[in-house]
Amino acid sequence: MPLGFHRKPTGQPGEWFYCIKHGKVEEGPECPAKDRLGPYGSPEEAAQALQIADERNREWRNDPRWSDKPKGEGQ
Repeated sequence: MPLGFHRKPTGQPGEWFYCIKHGKVEEGPECPAKDRLGPYGSPEEAAQALQIADERNREWRNDPRWSDKPKGEGQ
């Protein structure tokens, strides 16, 4: 029988996360960190995790400091 390693979830009670695997808000260490977004300050904020990530991604895509293009080259 192969040995299995169980990954212990990380997080603290009072920290709120959004589990992308289960599509739910959770408090503290429920699901593994690889499946979560957060931590967030409230369950309401965690429920908006996908929208927050989308907004941040759009901001970063349009941030000239994160561009792969040489300086001075247009977008």
